[in-house]
Amino acid sequence: MFSWLGKDDRRRKDPEVFQTVSEGLKKLYKSKLLPLEEYYRFHEFHSPALEDADFDNKPMVLLVGQYSTGKTTFIRYLLEQDFPGMRIGPEPTTDSFIAVMQGDVEGIIPGNALVVDPKKPFRKLNAFGNAFLNRFVCAQLPNAVLESISVIDTPGILSGEKQRISRGYDFAAVLEWFAERVDRIILLFDAHKLDISDEFSEVIKALKNHEDKMRVVLNKADQIETQQLMRVYGALMWSLGKIVNTPEVIRVYIGSFWSHPLLIPDNRKLFEAEEQDLFRDIQSLPRNAALRKLNDLIKRARLAKVHAYIISSLKKEMPSVFGKDTKKKELVNNLAEIYGRIEREHQISPGDFPNLKRMQDQLQAQDFSKFQPLKSKLLEVVDDMLAHDIAQLMVLVRQEETQRPVQMVKGGAFEGTLQGPFGHGYGEGAGEGIDDAEWVVARDKPMYDEIFYTLSPVDGKITGANAKKEMVRSKLPNSVLGKIWKLADIDKDGMLDDEEFALANHLIKVKLEGHELPSELPAHLIPPSKRKVSE
Repeated sequence: MFSWLGKDDRRRKDPEVFQTVSEGLKKLYKSKLLPLEEYYRFHEFHSPALEDADFDNKPMVLLVGQYSTGKTTFIRYLLEQDFPGMRIGPEPTTDSFIAVMQGDVEGIIPGNALVVDPKKPFRKLNAFGNAFLNRFVCAQLPNAVLESISVIDTPGILSGEKQRISRGYDFAAVLEWFAERVDRIILLFDAHKLDISDEFSEVIKALKNHEDKMRVVLNKADQIETQQLMRVYGALMWSLGKIVNTPEVIRVYIGSFWSHPLLIPDNRKLFEAEEQDLFRDIQSLPRNAALRKLNDLIKRARLAKVHAYIISSLKKEMPSVFGKDTKKKELVNNLAEIYGRIEREHQISPGDFPNLKRMQDQLQAQDFSKFQPLKSKLLEVVDDMLAHDIAQLMVLVRQEETQRPVQMVKGGAFEGTLQGPFGHGYGEGAGEGIDDAEWVVARDKPMYDEIFYTLSPVDGKITGANAKKEMVRSKLPNSVLGKIWKLADIDKDGMLDDEEFALANHLIKVKLEGHELPSELPAHLIPPSKRKVSE
């Protein structure tokens, strides 16, 4: 008699079993979230329905910036080769959205053909019409970088009189569509022109809900002196602070992302460090792709739930026969009060609600009588998905990460500075003297020996207590000095001989100069007399 209760109870306790994260996301979306979206016409208000390609595609990087900020040059720098359809110049040259993707043969696929390919995640872009599709292409080419990620190049954002000319499609809406689906959004700025045009400001506001994906690159920084660069950086942060209205500061990478000589090489080390940080961020995308898709599905589910409450509330308020138009206007004008009521009744965070002004504009064109009333069963299924199935997928994400080899973007510019003498930090800090035949510490050893013999060595060694008295003079914290002690005490006898003491002082100098300490002592820093011991 109560078998249905038992079945439902079992279903809640035992979430569905999935083999892969991608398969799990697809199945959960189609069986649990999509019915809610369709019932309350979510796709007409917010975002088209997701397809298999949205869950299977490689991580994507979206490049956004005003014209002539170096977006196309940045892609060429990463790939270390030209791509089909590439045009570079000081004027607005890229007039299309170009999806740069992996392919066996070089070539271009036009937009209208691209949006009917079920293997590509672009099918829903056909909603923007021919005006957009004529300005959308896919450039395919064989390249090691594109085996792990795809890059979306965008038309340069216009300024002045140029931005008054209509593009023929909703540029900000297209960018928002891409922003929902990409893994990283890179905003490029030219160090020479920081004025943020009205169109650029509108674009950044359209990307408002995706701050976690946004990074900023201050490009062409080699063309200005250090003092000017500091002023430009400050001006950029101030401008961004006015548009991206969040207390957290967006990460800004400073550099010159092209393969030409640096015009002003004074800040070479800064540019190298910034480039490495940005490359590490991009290289981590394949590893975190499943987690990003899971996170986006959760955000989508929360928005779909709120949307269902809004639509059902509007339906409930509508009269059955007379005065529908008057009531509709009243409800649209009082939408903020409806938001507040839903927030209180269902304990929903204000941040989960869609933009009020935009929702009011969209509701103007809708027939409220076709809206659906609240259907608790659909909402319960989504709640169950968030409470149980998502937790299981989180475990599966971690399992996939540990079972697979480390997934990183390889090839192109990512290979250029990984190894060899032009790797970041090569020959600096703990790497100093790596290619020298002589032990690098020997240069300063006479100075360290003078201190060593004032610390009462016994049988050629000083105790830890005596070594500590000298090492704390550096004013480094105990945690750092403890690590230096472990690296320097090679024979692990709790004491330091003259070579170990000299090594400890060398490592202190490395740290005081601002470099990181190695986790293990490099072979070239091991004292010559200890090298057989270590082997």
